[in-house]
Amino acid sequence: MPLKIYTNESVPVSIVAGLKRRGIDASSARDSGNLGLSDQEQLTYAYGKHVVIFSHDDDFLRLAHQWVQQNRPHSGIIYVHQEKLSLGECIRRLEEIALLYEHKDFLNHIEFL
Repeated sequence: MPLKIYTNESVPVSIVAGLKRRGIDASSARDSGNLGLSDQEQLTYAYGKHVVIFSHDDDFLRLAHQWVQQNRPHSGIIYVHQEKLSLGECIRRLEEIALLYEHKDFLNHIEFL
């Protein structure tokens, strides 16, 4: 299954728009009607939809670690600090990941951009 990217509220929606322009299957919490969901609810949603979460929120890193320790699977997380990369660089790197990997490659995986 090709990699699909889902962004939480911490990520500008322009990243999703840029990915879509490049043909990548991407959606945001806003697109999905998920604004205001807790991080746990976002992870649960992502797992159910087979999408990898891209976030600037480091709380997802701790939560994902807890879930793995509890034998609770997640669909994967791609993380970068919001000040580390430009929007364009985030889009380019996310596109590369989406084209190189499949959903199964990201189960319980955390990737740092």
